[in-house]
Amino acid sequence: MQTCRCPCILRWLRRQPRSDIGEAGKVAELYIQLPGEGQRGHSLKRRIDFLRPTALLATAVLLGTFLGCKSQVSGDVVATVDGRKIFRSDVDKYYDNQVASAQQPPAGEQATILRLNILRQLIDDEMVMRRAEKLGLLATEEEVDRKLNEIKSPYTQQEFDKRLQEKKITLEDFKRDIRRSITVDKVMNKEVSSKINVTDQDITDYFAAHKSEFNLIEPQYHLAQIFVTPAPNPQVHNQNNKAQNEADARKKIQMLANRLDSGDDFATLAMNYSEDPETAGNGGDLGTLPESSLRNTDPGTRDAVIKLKPGQYSSIITLGNPSTKQAAGFRIVKLVSKEPAGQRDLSDPRVQQAIRSQLHDRREQLLKAAYYEVLRDSAKVENYYAKKVLDSNGLTK
Repeated sequence: MQTCRCPCILRWLRRQPRSDIGEAGKVAELYIQLPGEGQRGHSLKRRIDFLRPTALLATAVLLGTFLGCKSQVSGDVVATVDGRKIFRSDVDKYYDNQVASAQQPPAGEQATILRLNILRQLIDDEMVMRRAEKLGLLATEEEVDRKLNEIKSPYTQQEFDKRLQEKKITLEDFKRDIRRSITVDKVMNKEVSSKINVTDQDITDYFAAHKSEFNLIEPQYHLAQIFVTPAPNPQVHNQNNKAQNEADARKKIQMLANRLDSGDDFATLAMNYSEDPETAGNGGDLGTLPESSLRNTDPGTRDAVIKLKPGQYSSIITLGNPSTKQAAGFRIVKLVSKEPAGQRDLSDPRVQQAIRSQLHDRREQLLKAAYYEVLRDSAKVENYYAKKVLDSNGLTK
């Protein structure tokens, strides 16, 4: 079977833990996820991993809007990789997707910089695909189908089809993007990640040089929640019976409290019924908050959490809307764990794992950057768009 060689763009999801899903999982979810943030009147602050500035469009799988093979018969050629063409229409599709939700789209030099970054990523992606062909690491049909079924599992067929239509892509387009994403993931695992070795001595040396980082100046609370709103949130795609009004919401949160009292698992109920799009998929996990942040949340939540012991959950907490004096939502909060203030020792397995993960991620980022440079040295790359920008003194679009 001949593999489609058209470049396709896949975007990095900022929220998913790197250790939980591969590049393909991050990529595919872009098509299904609706734009915008969760709609909640009151929310606890939570820890969120943001992309490092240098990571934007800097790994092979930062890609997310399908660029179909049909683009190869239209548009100006903006670059070639060993003779394989990348078209202006490819860049424009991803550019339009990037700026669609921006309150103020980039203009002038900033717009050109964004297009240059997109094109560089397309070039990098094509180089990795060529390497995958040589290594025999192209994704198989079985791998693609397995990942597709995993992505579709939280949705009905109608919901899934609707989201494909909204993105103006077909199922085959989507599968082609998954195939490319899995392939890049396999190459990076073989050529980079598998060669990283963080030794015990590395961990000891890091702790000795950064001991103060493990001295907590205040207690830390690891929290999870189940959240229900009086109005259905279209961004939530679990199996819940979404409340249509305040009365429905009260009945639903009471039902969930009863199930918790009966021994049902908190994380499972959160995944299936919570209406917070930012946390439901992670079992309601809110991450770890310092005590000072907890003081800034709503009084009902703060007072409930302080009384909890690790493993316990609160009673139903009503969140009011100050402007309307009506209920904005209902939540049940669980204290997963609590870390007291004080110095952590290297003998603590959690300290060791935190250091190991951090050193591994740093080294992986470095080696991936070097890997792309090596690929670039061995490939024949012509970036016509960059040359055009330079020749026009930055005035080209």
